[in-house]
Order: sequence, then structure tokens, then C-alpha cells
Amino acid sequence: MFLLLKNANLFAPAALGINDILICSEKIIAIAPDLVVSVPAEIRTIDLRGKTTVPGFIDGHAHLIGGGGEGGFATRTPEVAIGDLIEAGITSICGLLGTDAATRHIASLYAKTKALRTEGLSAWFFTGGYRVPSPTLTGNIGDDVTFLDACIGLKTAISDHRSSQSTVDELARIASQSRIGGMTSGKSGAVVVHLGDGDGHFDPLIGVVENTEIPIGQFIPTHVNRKRALLDAAKDWAKRGGNIDFTTGIDAESDPTGSVKTSAGIAECLADGVPLDRISMTSDGNGSLPDFDENGKMIGLSVAGFDTVGREFADLVESEKLDIPTALAPITCNPARMLGLDGSKGYLGCGHDADILVLDDALAPETVIARGKVAMIGKERLLRGTFER
Repeated sequence: MFLLLKNANLFAPAALGINDILICSEKIIAIAPDLVVSVPAEIRTIDLRGKTTVPGFIDGHAHLIGGGGEGGFATRTPEVAIGDLIEAGITSICGLLGTDAATRHIASLYAKTKALRTEGLSAWFFTGGYRVPSPTLTGNIGDDVTFLDACIGLKTAISDHRSSQSTVDELARIASQSRIGGMTSGKSGAVVVHLGDGDGHFDPLIGVVENTEIPIGQFIPTHVNRKRALLDAAKDWAKRGGNIDFTTGIDAESDPTGSVKTSAGIAECLADGVPLDRISMTSDGNGSLPDFDENGKMIGLSVAGFDTVGREFADLVESEKLDIPTALAPITCNPARMLGLDGSKGYLGCGHDADILVLDDALAPETVIARGKVAMIGKERLLRGTFER
């Protein structure tokens, strides 16, 4: 079956003006104004009437099987429902473990990733977690990345009282295993690095980059907006060529620790000379957002949602006055490059996957096409998970 989208105000993410988009199966096969299509098959046509049309959002950091647990068994957060992703405009998702690797397992994360694929989304996961030695499925980081089709790289943690307090040598060793696994299997082998609120900030990663041959671009340090000093360190890291990832789920307005709102932080980075292509933003969806006192005791806990990604994108445009292509980059083409998916994701072009998001006048998701199928239209969700009603 063919799907023809007429009169899209297209941002690919570059501004392309009014165009038609022709989709066959899961791929975009033509983009041009006023397409005339004649094929010996059924064609469904949707007139977008000049609405803003962009690549589906890529969320590279989510807790697909839940997270939490910092306050005991009752604080474990729930699994992700596919409906929450679709309604947030997210068509590609990467899952990982959080603090808890005792009651959460890589096998369960792999199964959840495959389930989301079966239900209609594009999904991957990172092996590892806070612990070192890293939890894996095969018993080896490199083998997980090499042989598990949905495993895209490694997650670890530094500068956090919940981490394993890894040395520079330990970090270098596990990063190398992920990198080699990626090289062997044609994946990125990217290493997502949870940054805590410890005073060490980027120091362990700087030690790896300065004392080994592992390139700085192998790492995706995340939560860089959790406090002001960390964001300042992140700017220096990015100016050296490193990636930085903002967490949209951090509520700067209610956070007394000096965290920075994602949209404001990105605008500040760009004004300070950080290259746009070094920046991504992710939800941390279904992860816990714990508050700790100066003694490391948890004093509060909330759960991150997924709609914050779209809200921060809109705020980049409406509040920070960035143009749409610039505001899109941290949730489309940039994460696609960082994750090694830019051959199929993050752009709207011939040969790319048909992951398409149509926005309303407030830049909120209105219609979602995931892998060539209409998942939501006019804010009415059509795609539902196995157990969703």
C-alpha cells in the first residue's frame, strides 16, 4: 500500500517548503511539490493543508522496563506503554537500565525492545547500567553489541554516589568493548554516560580521552543540565568535540539544586559557541527523578514523562526564538548521528524511514506516522500496544 501526504510544510529538518511525500511500505520514496502518482496499487491520500511536518522525534534515553528503586521496592517505576511514545511524537526510542540492576535485567530490556518493534515502533537498547562490571546478556559487553540485533551500545555512570566509582582504566576498558562490538557489527557502539551531581563532573571521561585512543565522540554524557556547574563543564566538553545530552524531564522551576531548563540551556550553549551538532535532548522517560539531600538521603521522587521532549522543542522556538530547523536538530538528526542511525533516521528524504510527525499550530504532535503506518491522526491514536485499550 502507498501513502501520499499532500501539502506538507516540510522541515527535513532543513526548511523545504510545501511538498508532497510518497511512502511505500516503511520508506519514503519521493518528495516533491504537486506529486502526480500512478501506481497499480491502493493509494491512501492525506492532505496536510500546509501543516508543519518534521521527522519523528528520536528519544535516545528512556527506561522502557521502568527504573527507580532508590526508595525501596515500592518506588520502582512502571514499564513504558507505546501510547505514551506515540502521543509524544516519538517514533524511535532507546532503552537502558537505571540505578536498579538487581530487579531489572538486560534480558527483560531486550524483550521489551523487541515488543515495541513488534507493536510498530523503532527501538534499540543499551547494555550495561550503573554497575561495573556491567550487567549483560551474553556475559560480555562486546558480544551483546555484536550479536544482539537491538543492542546499540553501552550505558554506564560516573560522578554519582549510586555508581560503581569506576576508575579511568575501568571506564576505558568497558568503552573499548562497546566500541569494538559496534565496529564488528556495523553499529555505533555509543557509550551513554549518566552524569551524577558529584563534583567530579566530566573528570573521569576527560581522563579516558586524554590517556587512551578512544575518541571523544564515542561518548554521550547525559543529564548535563542537572546543575549549573555541570552545564558549564559540558560546554567545555562539547567545544572539545564531545557530545552532550540534555534531560527534558528535569524540572528546573521546582528544583532547588540549580538545574537548568533544557530549552534555556541549549540556547545558552549555542550563544556560547557550542556547535549545534554536539547537542541532543532526551526524556529519561519512565525513569525516576529522585531528590537527595547533602548526605545522599532521598527526600523526594517523581517519574519522568515523554511529552517533555516536545514541550522543550516548542519552547526552543517560542521562548528561545530559535528557528525550527535548529530546534529540531537535538531530537532528530543529531541523535541519529550520535547513535549511528543517520542512514535511515532523523531526516525526511528519499530512502529514509517514513517516521513523520505533523504538528499543530502550537507545535504539539497532531499526526504521527511510524515506519510508514499512521499511528495517530488529528490527535486520535490508532496504534495501540498489545494490552492497551
